[in-house]
This record gives sequence, structure tokens and C-alpha cells, in this order.
Amino acid sequence: MNTQKKSGPPARKTFHHGNLRKALLEAGIALARDGGPQAVVLREATRRAGVAPNAAYRHFSSHNDLLQAVRTAAIASLALAIEAEIAAAPRSKRPAESARERLRAVGRGYLKFALAESGLFRTAFSVSDRVEDDLDAAKAGRSGLNPFQLLGQALDRLVETGVLPKTRRPGAEYLAWSAVHGLAYLIIEGPLGAATDKEIRALSERVLKMVENGL
Repeated sequence: MNTQKKSGPPARKTFHHGNLRKALLEAGIALARDGGPQAVVLREATRRAGVAPNAAYRHFSSHNDLLQAVRTAAIASLALAIEAEIAAAPRSKRPAESARERLRAVGRGYLKFALAESGLFRTAFSVSDRVEDDLDAAKAGRSGLNPFQLLGQALDRLVETGVLPKTRRPGAEYLAWSAVHGLAYLIIEGPLGAATDKEIRALSERVLKMVENGL
């Protein structure tokens, strides 16, 4: 007799009232972490949660609803990663240097999250919503700001300290974002995937410096 059990996360057997949505969301996040947005499948989430597929529809009416909820969690996680990098950034008595370091920290936090959590990172940007207009508190970090707003705040500090001329502030988010986001995707899905950690660190710092000097 073959007594080998099927591999995979153990199914949950019981839930307290209101916990099923959380369990399904956690399953969706785990799926995204392992395989990106295409791996977020409602039926698989219910299997991991240990419930019948129909039970999920009380909380998520469709695959897209679950994907959106996972995406919201992914964006919040990205915001938290950026905030952690900002908190760890060196402090300077010179306001201008502090402002520059804050901008670098935003970029480093973004890249570190992209490399450490590539599945969640790809899921965060799997839907073409306008992140800059999205004020959903669930997509924010502890500061109440989402990743785009954290970048905007860093750029505003550059203006306040005289590093960035006020006339060059409009649209600066898109220039900085596209450069760092592009590097992230070249590493996690493109030709830089074979680069060594040392090469990636060097490229990352050069891109962040390029952004800082080029705005």
C-alpha cells in the first residue's frame, strides 16, 4: 500500500468566524510569492485553505477580486520595505545630504524588495491602475503613504533643501521610477538575471546615482 502523502501546504480544517477571508488571502499571497500574479488562482487558494471552492465566493466573487486583494497586500509590503530602508539610512547634519540619502533609500528599498520578493513585486504591478492616484490606506506602509507617495515625499525634500530646482520637480517621479523599475525587471526577468550579487549592487548604486544627478 502506498502511504505517501501528497506534497504541499497542509489543508486547514476549521476556522473561527471571519477568518476564512484572511486564510484565502494568505494562500493567495503565498501563491503570488512563489509564482507571481499568474499563480494566484482562486481554486488553488481554496484548496490550500482546506475549503470547498464555493466557500470562497462569500469573500472573493472572482479570481480578479482575489488578485486585487493580493496586489494590495504586495504594494503595502513594498511600502514597508521602503520605509525600513529610509529608517536605516545614514543621518546627516546637512539637510541637502539627508534629502539625497532619503531618495537613495527609497530606490534601495524598492530594488531590495523586487529582488527578495520577485513574485510579490510582479504581482504589485500586474494591474494597470494609476498608483499615484490610489489613496487606498490598505496599500500604504506605517506612514500612511504608498510607494509612489514615498518617492514623491523624497523628491519634495530635494526641492525644500535646494538640491532639485522647483521647475524640474513636475514629473520627476516618473523619471526616477522608470529607471529603478526598469533595472528591477532587467534583473528579475531579463538579461541581468545571471549577474552576480556584486554586479547587481554596483549597477544598483550607479542607477540610483544617475537618477539623483539627472533629475
